[in-house]
Amino acid sequence: MSDINDLAPPPSPLRVLHLEDDKLDAELAAEALRKGGFAASVVLVETEGEFERQLRSQPPDIVIADYNLPLWNRMEVLDLVRRKSPDIPLILVSGSLKDVTAVECIKAGATDYVSKDGLARLPQVIRRALHEKHQRSLRLQAEEDLARKVDELARSNADLEQFAYVASHDLQEPLRMVTAYTQLLAERYSGKLDENADKFLGYASEGARRMQVLVHDLLAFSRIGRNGFTSGSVDCNTVMQEVLQALASAIQESSAVVTHAGLPAVWADRTHVAQILQNLIGNAVKFRGKEPPVVSVQAEKTGRQWRFSVSDNGIGIAPEYAENIFVVFQRLHARSEYPGNGIGLAICKKIVEHYHGKIWVESQAGSGSTFKFTLPSHGPDERVPERL
Repeated sequence: MSDINDLAPPPSPLRVLHLEDDKLDAELAAEALRKGGFAASVVLVETEGEFERQLRSQPPDIVIADYNLPLWNRMEVLDLVRRKSPDIPLILVSGSLKDVTAVECIKAGATDYVSKDGLARLPQVIRRALHEKHQRSLRLQAEEDLARKVDELARSNADLEQFAYVASHDLQEPLRMVTAYTQLLAERYSGKLDENADKFLGYASEGARRMQVLVHDLLAFSRIGRNGFTSGSVDCNTVMQEVLQALASAIQESSAVVTHAGLPAVWADRTHVAQILQNLIGNAVKFRGKEPPVVSVQAEKTGRQWRFSVSDNGIGIAPEYAENIFVVFQRLHARSEYPGNGIGLAICKKIVEHYHGKIWVESQAGSGSTFKFTLPSHGPDERVPERL
């Protein structure tokens, strides 16, 4: 902690507004400031009108006020300073200020107090008050800078999401044209040109199809959090049946076994819940080892949230990639090994965070994976039933 004498030097000259009806006491206070190393410019006032006028026209660096004024209550002084200039330190000086009363004054807004018998403490008290004011100013500036950065980041993210949405939406039609005509060329001229031409047509058709899937996934990612989705109570058992039906072909082809029991209702959008489950179960089936996939979906209550877990016996994920896999277009395997664009887990993460939840993975390479995520059990205004 900094020694009070090692702090940054105070303003020079230090502008002091001194409310005092005894000129001798005022001179003693000024002398204490000089002995304490201050070059002070002191304005002495006695009445409320003078005090308020000086406070408004020439705001001081610090206010010193007598506790016992015959014509003006000290609480009125505190109230006026706090209303007009809340950041100016106010030091009370009194010859008969008890500790209990001093504490009450500090609670009411005074910065500190000094007895008239102990004016030698006045410079130290002022230095501490100015230091605290400077620290408050720095803290306020840091908070304002942080708020501005957060606002700029939010605007930037919104602009990027809007760009991704517009770009992916507007690219769909020209991509459909490219895909359709490359397929038409392949059907009409396959085998009629040389071998290289057939190969080039194949590359073009495959590239167009991959770009179409990529744009579709990017559009799905950019739509999360936009208007058009409505939160409500969603029965996850019903959604699970729909997801299993959508994945029926992949499940049958891989001889996968997917189990779930007694899944709860959550507060979310039905489409979002389906996207999370379909991506996680689909990945569990896709990234399988030599054995047929075994996937288990479970949920447990944790406060106002349900924590879901999707476990599998697949190829697993090395711990150092546990965060990277949730980044857009992040792939751990070549496309020739496992198809996809590396956007599914990013979609899951964005959906879960949209509902102020978390998603993570617990895994070891070669030992299967357990993906966990949380979703709210109730709406923001619903009361959670108390357990008996």
